[in-house]
Amino acid sequence: MRVWKALLAVMLLGVAGTAYGADKEMKVGFVYVSPIGDAGYSYSHDVGRQAVEAMPGVTTSYVEAVPEGPDSERVILNMARKGFDVIFATSFGYMDPMLKVAKQFPDTTFMHCSGFKMADNMGNYFGRMYQPRYLSGMLAGAMTKGNVLGYVAAFPIPEVIRGINAFTLGARSVNPDAIVRVVWTKTWYDPATEKEAAKSLLDVGADVIAQHQDSPGPQEAAQEKGVYSVGYNSNMAAFAPKAHLTAPVWNWGPYYTKVVEEVRNGTWKPEAAWPGMAEGVVDLAPFGPMVPQDLQDKVNAEKAAIIAGTQKIFVGPIKDQKGEVKIAEGVVATDAELLGMTWFVEGVVGTTE
Repeated sequence: MRVWKALLAVMLLGVAGTAYGADKEMKVGFVYVSPIGDAGYSYSHDVGRQAVEAMPGVTTSYVEAVPEGPDSERVILNMARKGFDVIFATSFGYMDPMLKVAKQFPDTTFMHCSGFKMADNMGNYFGRMYQPRYLSGMLAGAMTKGNVLGYVAAFPIPEVIRGINAFTLGARSVNPDAIVRVVWTKTWYDPATEKEAAKSLLDVGADVIAQHQDSPGPQEAAQEKGVYSVGYNSNMAAFAPKAHLTAPVWNWGPYYTKVVEEVRNGTWKPEAAWPGMAEGVVDLAPFGPMVPQDLQDKVNAEKAAIIAGTQKIFVGPIKDQKGEVKIAEGVVATDAELLGMTWFVEGVVGTTE
C-alpha cells in the first residue's frame, strides 16, 4: 500500500507539472511610435496592453516613442532575443523591420498593426476606423455654420485618405454643401506642428477641426478659436471641453487578449484581421454637451446600422474630386479597394500628396 501511495504521488506530481507547462508564463511586448502620454494612438494601444497584463500568467513590456525604420528593427529584434512570445508593433512604418526580424525567429509570434505583409509567424491587424469617422463627419457636417470643415492629416497613405473620405461622406450625407479642407503635417505626433496646421485651417474659415494624429493640439486650437473639434484615438474632451463634439476611438483590449490567448492555446494562425464597430475594436466617444439630442439620435441610428451591417458607407455612386464616378451606383467597395485607396472623394479640398 505504501508503495502504491508513493507511485500515486509521483503520478500526481507529473500531472501538475504538465498543467504548469501548458500555463507557462508568457512574455508579450509592444512597440509604440509615440509616447503613451500622447493621449491618443499609443495611449489607446497601451490601455490594450494593460488588459493583457491583467491576464493570468502573462507579463508585458513596451518601448515608446520608437521612430519608424532602423530604430524599430533594433527594438523588435531586442524583444525577440529576450524570448518574448508575442510582439505587437503598432505603426505602419514598422512593417518591413518586423518582417525581417520575424524570419529570424520562427517560434515567436509577430503582429503588425495597419500593414499588409504577412509570414507564417506574422499577422497584421487594424480596425475599421472609417466607420466611426463617417459618424463623426455627420456631426461635423450638421454643426458647421460656414460649411467649411478642416482636417489635420498625418501622412498621405490609404489609411488616412480612407478616413478623410469617410468623414467627408458622413458630413455631406447631412449637409451636401459641406467641404473638407485638408492640410498634411507628415507627422504622427508633433503637438506644436499639428496645432499650427489646425490654425491654418481656422484662418481659411474652417469652423470644425478634425484630425489624424496623436496629440490634442488641433483640439486646443479649435477651442481657443471658439469653434468645434473632432478628436481621434481616445476621448480628448478633457483637452477642449467647449469644442469637443466626439472622437473616433480605439478599444484594443478585447483583440489583444484574444490574440494572446490563441497563442497560448496553440490555435493562433496568421491572418489579416480588420474588425470594426460590430466587434467593439472601434467606437465613437461620448457626445459633447453642445450636440443636440435629435442629432445624437440620428448618429446613433446610423451607428446601429453600421453594427448591423446594413450601412456599408462606401456604396456608390461615389465620385472623386474631378467628378468622375469611382464607385458605381449600388456597388459596395471591396476591402481591397478600401485598403488601397489613394484618391479623395468629391467635397475634399486638397491633394493626396
